Amino acid sequence: MNEFRTVVQDFIEYSPLRHVFFSRHRWLTVAFSLVMAAALGIGIGWLIVEAGVLPVAALLAGFGYVLWSMYNIEIAYWGVIGIVTLLPFASLPFNIGFVPTFLDLALVMLFFVWLMPIVLGQQEHLVVTPLGALVLAFALLAIGAFVAGLSHGTLDKYLLRHFAEVLLSIALFYLVVNTVQDSARLERLIRVLILAATAEAVIGIVLYVLPDDLTMTLLSALGRLGYPVGAGVLRFVRDDPSLMQRATATSVDPNVLGSLLNIAIVLAVPQLFAERPIIRKGFLIPMIAVMGICLGLTISRGSMGGVVVAIVMLGLLRHRKLLLLLAVGAALVLLLPWTQAYIAHFAQGILLQDLSTQMRMGEYKDALILIQRYPILGVGFAATPDIDIYIGVANIYLLIAEQMGMVGLTAFLAMVGLFFARFWKRRHQARALPHLEPLWYGLHMAILGGLVAGIFDHYFFSLDFHHSVTLFWLTFGLATAATQLVDMGWQAEPHYE
Repeated sequence: MNEFRTVVQDFIEYSPLRHVFFSRHRWLTVAFSLVMAAALGIGIGWLIVEAGVLPVAALLAGFGYVLWSMYNIEIAYWGVIGIVTLLPFASLPFNIGFVPTFLDLALVMLFFVWLMPIVLGQQEHLVVTPLGALVLAFALLAIGAFVAGLSHGTLDKYLLRHFAEVLLSIALFYLVVNTVQDSARLERLIRVLILAATAEAVIGIVLYVLPDDLTMTLLSALGRLGYPVGAGVLRFVRDDPSLMQRATATSVDPNVLGSLLNIAIVLAVPQLFAERPIIRKGFLIPMIAVMGICLGLTISRGSMGGVVVAIVMLGLLRHRKLLLLLAVGAALVLLLPWTQAYIAHFAQGILLQDLSTQMRMGEYKDALILIQRYPILGVGFAATPDIDIYIGVANIYLLIAEQMGMVGLTAFLAMVGLFFARFWKRRHQARALPHLEPLWYGLHMAILGGLVAGIFDHYFFSLDFHHSVTLFWLTFGLATAATQLVDMGWQAEPHYE
């Protein structure tokens, strides 16, 4: 009871509404509370009658989430991570001029909780990192390209909203480096991300092995939250039901699911060698296995390639045993009879023999034509000036060059270059921090895996996949925060009794 009382007192003290609770006119507080309670009761009763119990329960859960987030910003983080991993395309079942997504609301809540202490003068300074200037330059170039592109495109609600969402995700970098300033919080956030990604992998595997009709029924039930419904929720190689099925879980697109598992697997692997892993190895090993199986079922060749490159680099730089484990895993994949169809599919891609790869090569060719015509600032995000070219390519670097020109791509590569230069400079310094080092390596290798996958996919910089963009910048910010903690040295290490 004393602990509960302390929590309530702390919430009141640090809440933006504390001036109400500590008003000299306490009778106003009592009256205000009674009126609000009566209004809430009447509102809940009316909603139950009109909408049913489930929507009201969801509303109350959301209200509780808001209150809890105001008390602890990590709860707001958990909301963002949970939505990115488990319900990335969920939206409210009503329109307010546009249809807000769950992720929009969760990010707004996270930024509100961060900015409120700054507005109230409770946070004295902001954390500034060397990467901050390059991230800002990249964001400003994106805005410039967006405005310039309107000269030959139409500004509509869809374009404006989704571009604003991308900017909000980029701004997440600054929020993370200012609110993740100790290794304990960094550890908890990464643990939540790995756990949530594992849950999504379990969902993906279960839906994959269930009968198609039942899987279609279950996924179509998400239609009330803005998800697609019907037979189209089942995905196959080249969208041909006669070919291999691909796992999607609740991510709609198998490559989107693959991009999530790419990040999560690489975050988890360094914990296998940690003195104090953030998840016990007895649980961690099966979790990595589950995510790996689900990644294989997505048949996302780009994400698989990103995972392999990241793990190989981790093995070369820090844990040589990984190279042996990777070799054993590769041998099993090559020898097992039920993996031969996957191997054939990958071989066709490498040899440019399958239709998907040939179409992708066509996209690359068209993208290079666009970039040659508009090399400096690109064509923006709305449309192209010429009817014989189009915006869209399954390559993050060519997409940035299309929309922001070589100037924008140079800014992005400079930002990434500085990111890894800081990593390389501190790799020996990090070894003195055995608890922090696996987190630090995992975050940087996860970004590497994402950038490698970006050669074949565009999800980490796409107006249509806000959650993937958010995941990238969240990981990028956490990696930068981890580097700041490495610079702090011993202060970043937790002390155990």
